[in-house]
Amino acid sequence: MTTAAAVPEQFALSPARNSSVRLLLRLEGLAAAAVSAVLYARAGASWWLFAMLWLAPDLSMLGYVTGWPCWGARIYNAFHTYVTPAVLALVALLLQAHVALAVALIWVNHIGIDRLLGFGLKYAEGFGFTHLGRTGKGKA
Repeated sequence: MTTAAAVPEQFALSPARNSSVRLLLRLEGLAAAAVSAVLYARAGASWWLFAMLWLAPDLSMLGYVTGWPCWGARIYNAFHTYVTPAVLALVALLLQAHVALAVALIWVNHIGIDRLLGFGLKYAEGFGFTHLGRTGKGKA
């Protein structure tokens, strides 16, 4: 099923979606947010920069205005996976690019807080279908 109106079987209530797995994924987000905040503070970067860029990854939600949830999910997920800021951080460390490292840490912090709050990576069925379970209206 690929329509947003239909609820795929994988989103029905299951033990995995309501067990300690979800709690562990949220705690993982807390850990990532905490570590990135401490590293950001130790880096001595501007907290104004942190405040200005913290919501920037959420601009990827604009991918959903295409009307194609599959593309919306792909764009959103590209900006809400730890892989992308990790690569940026690695490149920043290799090139000694302090601003790029600060951006990567802000990005990781944003993703960590999202995970802590239950906002996960999106499935093609629609914005409310995440790897952490359903969100929003119609939540099981």
